[in-house]
Amino acid sequence: MSSNRASTGQRATATQDVDHSIELGHGNSPAAWTMVAVMLVGAAISCFAFALGKDASVLFIIGLVIMAIGLVVGYVLRASGYGVGGRKLKSNGH
Repeated sequence: MSSNRASTGQRATATQDVDHSIELGHGNSPAAWTMVAVMLVGAAISCFAFALGKDASVLFIIGLVIMAIGLVVGYVLRASGYGVGGRKLKSNGH
């Protein structure tokens, strides 16, 4: 079950250096933030319903639907130019 590397005591090393000068973006855009905010509201509703028990199963499902709506909202905003590098976020020199 063990691999040769583990049995010989050798450490795995990276073969290539990582270039840290490239900006990754990390999703800092109105589309990403809106999607996360909507999904957090849905998750909070679902968590609250889960704590209430069986009687709140409809509320739990409503929270799940809100989270799915958050995904759709994020995709629509990204497609309309509000995602990372989107056309609505480009500076026009003013």
